[in-house]
Amino acid sequence: MTKTTSNLTRRERQIMDIIHRRGRVTAHEVLEDLPEPPSYSAVRALLRLLEERGHVKHAQDGQRYVYAAAVARADARKSALSHVVKTFFAGSVEQTVATLVESRAKLSREELDRLAEVINRAKNEGR
Repeated sequence: MTKTTSNLTRRERQIMDIIHRRGRVTAHEVLEDLPEPPSYSAVRALLRLLEERGHVKHAQDGQRYVYAAAVARADARKSALSHVVKTFFAGSVEQTVATLVESRAKLSREELDRLAEVINRAKNEGR
């Protein structure tokens, strides 16, 4: 797995979720969004640790650091989903999709059509 949230603590994962949701954040913005937030210095320390591990990067904007994810959101999404499939569905994409479809309250006709199109495209490509 690439540098994603698989080996992060709960708090580090919360911070990464905030960064992915907002795109670019300061430590103050992370602090505002965290449930039961720790001290400002603890948030800065966690951001520094995440940067050392390669999960985030920063740019300086005047006196403050602005943080962003080092991995594109789409790449992180694929890696996280791959982790879920391996961990909870023994690698079965079929079981994963079936669970998602069955657990959803109601899929619209358009959503079902798009899913069918994705499945047909995969069949035609031999996947």
